[in-house]
Order: sequence, then structure tokens, then C-alpha cells
Amino acid sequence: MIIAPSLLSADFSRLGEEALRMERAGADWLHLDVMDGHFVPNITFGASIVQALRPCTGLFFDVHLMIARPERFLEEFLKAGADSITMHIEAMHNAQCGAAAMTGGSTMRNLDAIHAAGKKAALSVRPGTPIEAVFPWLEKLDMVLVMTVEPGFGGQAFMAGMLAKVSALRNEIIRRSLNIIIQVDGGITESTIGVAAKAGADCFVAGSAIFNAGNAKEAIAKLRRAAS
Repeated sequence: MIIAPSLLSADFSRLGEEALRMERAGADWLHLDVMDGHFVPNITFGASIVQALRPCTGLFFDVHLMIARPERFLEEFLKAGADSITMHIEAMHNAQCGAAAMTGGSTMRNLDAIHAAGKKAALSVRPGTPIEAVFPWLEKLDMVLVMTVEPGFGGQAFMAGMLAKVSALRNEIIRRSLNIIIQVDGGITESTIGVAAKAGADCFVAGSAIFNAGNAKEAIAKLRRAAS
């Protein structure tokens, strides 16, 4: 089980210290949400913050690009220190049309560019997007992120209806004999992580449940126990 605290819930006046605190607390990854105010109705930070944080911790940097046309900034984030980059399928295609519409070349070029840099590549789907939208790209992916809230803001309630997507995705990964991580992000707490794990998820993004806990190390340990 991979626990990835979301920096979105950190104290933004002390980001370097917060990143190190998560490492010392036993986190596996650090999840960095990048928002552009266009693809989602919020703005966070860019590649310069990722670059500034890179010397502060040895944690795996899981960069989630909630931005339109992510190809414009891939090189910047790769150079800044991202270990994995997640892009939204909706940012490159009309994913609402389903897998049949996934015929454009931008997704393939972006995934190839990430892998050429020696990093891991992932795609994400919003709650309203069918999970089948990522199926044409599974052989190219290291991870798929299933959003369990609408992307854009932290602290939202977990959408249990998204677990059917997780199960369908896990079944497809098994059917194809692939080795792909399934990540869930949104409303992950002690009370929700277990059902997400049972559905087939193995990487969990948690924000307020960790950063706002009195003891981050204990909070991460509790999440691990609840997921097992």
C-alpha cells in the first residue's frame, strides 16, 4: 500500500518543512496537485515550487497536473524533479464520448515524453468520465488515478460510487496481465481507505487526514492498518 500525503493540505508558508515532516512520518510518496484555474476552478503552484521542494526531501514526487493542455508544461515539471506525472484524459480528449473517441495523438506523445525522461506516467479520470476512457492507453501506463471527488479543492466528501470504476479497472488490469498502480484521491480517511483497497486500489492520496492530524506518523500508520 502506497500512502501519498497531498501537499494541498499543507501549511503553504512552510512547504519545505511540511514535505520533510511527511517523509519523517513514514509517507511513501508526496502528492503535488498542480491547478491552473482553467481545467479546475482553483490555482495552486507551478514547476518552480516543485523544483524548490526537491532538495527538501527524498520522497517520490507524484505530480498531478490538473491543467489544460499539459503538454505545454511537461518538460518543466520533469526538469523540476517530478518522479511521476499524472495527466487528465479530459484535458486532452473529449473523454465523455468514451473509449471510441480516444484516437488523437496527444496522449501518446505525452506518455512517451514522460517515459523518455525516465519517469512514470499516469492518467486520471474525473468522476463524470467513464473508466473505459483510459483503457486504450493501459499498456503505456504505470498508474491510473481514479478521482473520488471532483478535482479542484481539498476536504471534499468521498464519493463511494467511484469504487465501481476502481473494480472495473482492476479487473481489466488483471485480464491483460499488466502491472499498473491504481490510485484514489479525494476524501481518503480511516473510514474510506478500507473500501477503496477492497475495490482494488493500492495507492492512496490523503490530505487533511494526515496534515491536519495531531500526529502525522500515527495518522499514516492508522491509514495503513485500515487499508490492510
